[in-house]
Amino acid sequence: MSESILREKAKEFAKKIVFVTKSINATTKENVLTNQLLRSGTSIGANIHEAQYGHSTNDFISKLEIALKECFESEYWLELLFETGYLEETEYKKLNNECGIIRKMLISSCKTLKGKNE
Repeated sequence: MSESILREKAKEFAKKIVFVTKSINATTKENVLTNQLLRSGTSIGANIHEAQYGHSTNDFISKLEIALKECFESEYWLELLFETGYLEETEYKKLNNECGIIRKMLISSCKTLKGKNE
């Protein structure tokens, strides 16, 4: 799998997170939960991007693992926003699915890199 595909998917996800949090904030004035989602959802791509300039394979893997943690956190905030009525079901399912795809790609990348690094 190409890292550029992962980077692109994470960037597109981050843009959607920016738009959805902006929309929720504009309509409901809720910003505590949305700020958490905004931070974690955009951090995924930032860490993947930063990994490209890692000093070593271990540094590269470490950044991808941070991105993976941010991905898990984003899934939590999406679920919480949905379950508290701030996020519609269709939007929740779409974003959660995209986040899950990125998570699976990150897991696969980390496993592959760790296998090569041993």
